[in-house]
Amino acid sequence: QVQLVESGGGLVQAGGSLRLSCAASGSLFSINSMGWFRQAPGKQRELVAVITSGGLTNYADSVKGRFTISRDNAKNTVYLQMNSLKPEDTAVYYCHALTPPLHNYWGQGTQVTVSS
Repeated sequence: QVQLVESGGGLVQAGGSLRLSCAASGSLFSINSMGWFRQAPGKQRELVAVITSGGLTNYADSVKGRFTISRDNAKNTVYLQMNSLKPEDTAVYYCHALTPPLHNYWGQGTQVTVSS
């Protein structure tokens, strides 16, 4: 079992920055990858960024060059640095962890609102 707790959401003006944090606990040795998804009202949940246990990263095209995913192994925490935020980034952001064979774990979500 893996537990995920997000923090760092809030309200920011367009062009601003926020940093999301996701603290993981539980069976950390089993985690293959961690990432961030988001879901805007009336839309499907979508992948934002992912980082594997080997440190490889991948980003949605819409956030490339603006968002950076990173992790601190000592703190069992994954971060999402979001710069140059746009109103279309407004969504609930969810932390995600994947363990074998294909178990998905989710955080409770944190609201990010970008005003124009």
